[in-house]
Amino acid sequence: MSEPARRGRFILETDRLILREFTPDDFAALCLMLQDDEVMYAYEGALSDEEAHAWLDNQLRRYREDGFGLWAVVLKETGEVVGQCGLTYQDGDGRGTRVVEVGYLFQRAHWHRGLATEAARACRDYAFDQVGVEKVYSIIRDTNVASQRVARRNGMVPEGSFVKRYRGVDMPHLVFSIPRAGRDGVY
Repeated sequence: MSEPARRGRFILETDRLILREFTPDDFAALCLMLQDDEVMYAYEGALSDEEAHAWLDNQLRRYREDGFGLWAVVLKETGEVVGQCGLTYQDGDGRGTRVVEVGYLFQRAHWHRGLATEAARACRDYAFDQVGVEKVYSIIRDTNVASQRVARRNGMVPEGSFVKRYRGVDMPHLVFSIPRAGRDGVY
C-alpha cells in the first residue's frame, strides 16, 4: 500500500477504493476538490484556504466526537486521494431532525467512473452495519443532478425537500433516503 493510502485510520475498502480518515497531510489533496469551482458548484463555488482548513478540522472533530465523518477516498491502483465520502450528522428536514447522511465529493478528473456510487454504497452499508441506523439519507442540492443519480443508484428515493442557507444563499435541497430493509431491494 502506498504512503498516501496508509496515512489515516483505515475504515473500509471496496473493489477499487480504500476509505480512511483524513489527516492534516491530506490538505493539498483535499484542496483539489474544495478549491475547484466546478466540483464545488453546489456549494456556491470554491473554498478559500481558510475555509478548506476549517472543512478538514471539522472532519477531524467529527472522527473524535461522532466516530465517523467524511473519509479520504483512495484509489487502490495508484494510492492517490481522489475524493471524500462518508457519514455525517445533518439536519434532515430543515427543522433540526438529526439524521445520518452519506455524502460524497470527488476530484473532477475522477468523475464518471462509478467511484462515487461505489464509495457511497460502502458507506451506506457501514451506516447500517457498524453505526446501527435504521435509515440512511443523502441531502442534495436540487441543481446537483449527478449526486441525485448517485443517491438513486445507492437505492435511495426522494422523500421530501427543504431550503438550506449556506454562504448567504438559500439553496433548495432534496432529501433522499433508504431504510435498512430497503438496501437489498426488500422493503
